Amino acid sequence: MILDTNALSALAEGDEALAACLAGVHDLCVPVVVLGEFRFGLRSSRHRRVYENWLREALRDLEVLPVLEATADCYAVLCGELKQAGTPIPSNDVWIAALAREHALPIVTRDQHFERVRGLRRIPW
Repeated sequence: MILDTNALSALAEGDEALAACLAGVHDLCVPVVVLGEFRFGLRSSRHRRVYENWLREALRDLEVLPVLEATADCYAVLCGELKQAGTPIPSNDVWIAALAREHALPIVTRDQHFERVRGLRRIPW
């Protein structure tokens, strides 16, 4: 499963509903794009050090998915599909969706706009 930024944030906060949703899941992935968004959020957090320490520990158990050439191909196709359908989503989320397609993984997220991406499985909590 891929964690979107709001799922990674909820995990950092100890969200019990998310923990229940992820119970028994062993392979959790974080797109490098999500990591960038999360770290950007940390820059303005008054609890920055706490969350930086949490992230350092969490990354031991999470696979970071890089953006590679195959991801760029998925991104281009996905952008075309969304444009043709007239249903754009935020650019960073297109990259996250491209990684989900590339790796054939569902996305754990509260963002409903991922429903616009054909063939993508969104797991809310």
